Amino acid sequence: MDQPATDPASPSKDVDALLGILDLEPLEINLFRGRSVSPTGGRIFGGQVIAQSLIAAQRTVEPDRIAHSLHAYFLLAGDPTVPIVFEVDRIRDGRSFTTRRVVAIQRGRAIFSMSVSFQVAEGGLMHQGRMPDVPMPEDLPSDDVWREKLVARFPHASKRDWMALRPLEVKPTGFDAPYSGNAGDAARPSLWIRTRGPLPEGLPLHQAVLAYASDLSLLQAALLPHGRSVFDRDLQVASLDHALWFHRPFRADEWLLYVQESPAAFGARGFCRGELYTRDGVLVASAAQEGLMRRISQ
Repeated sequence: MDQPATDPASPSKDVDALLGILDLEPLEINLFRGRSVSPTGGRIFGGQVIAQSLIAAQRTVEPDRIAHSLHAYFLLAGDPTVPIVFEVDRIRDGRSFTTRRVVAIQRGRAIFSMSVSFQVAEGGLMHQGRMPDVPMPEDLPSDDVWREKLVARFPHASKRDWMALRPLEVKPTGFDAPYSGNAGDAARPSLWIRTRGPLPEGLPLHQAVLAYASDLSLLQAALLPHGRSVFDRDLQVASLDHALWFHRPFRADEWLLYVQESPAAFGARGFCRGELYTRDGVLVASAAQEGLMRRISQ
């Protein structure tokens, strides 16, 4: 298994690789083609398809329209060795809101579908919840520390998972989170995230990068209360659906606190919610996801 990269020149390369897969190739009106960050087999990281679908939708709307919500379903496991075709359906263009539906296709079959809503900038009433009191990122160990501990505990963890993590700097506020833990761990695990290097200007790109990161560890919140991990070999774990709401502008190359919780798990499914705050305590996005957590017969 690949160890986390320590080459000081590699972080910018990893961010460039992420930006490369988000730069979709236009094929025709409403049709785009994307590739995977690491075409080495296995299955495509779900956050990648969410981010690419958001980019495809963004390219069909006027620049004054900003995404405020997306709702997605994972239909089939994606093959990273095969390009993905993104087909955009221009469902509605209203005076204030624009709606798009995106279907990701491989070998003629839909592997993913997503609806995205865009809105022109407006003012109005404002309120938000309070960010939890947690250590600041500079007061936490480097992310290499928890990655090394994770490798030691789960040496079989797939290369795909490490490739998904490499463009991001991640600092769990609890040392064992987000991918390992013990029964009875905190009900609201949290981690600081940002890209490993600066990103170009433009809120739509930062939204796509946040959409990418939002799928990294959310389902793990439903496993922590049971002392289980997404890497456990006797579990089949996969995202089933994913929703994301963008509340305010932000930068994905600056620290964001991702606070997660799981109110319920039943029927081999775990339901999870997440909130993303700036270091100043501003709530910029919220996420929700249901995922498969099925025991595999031995």
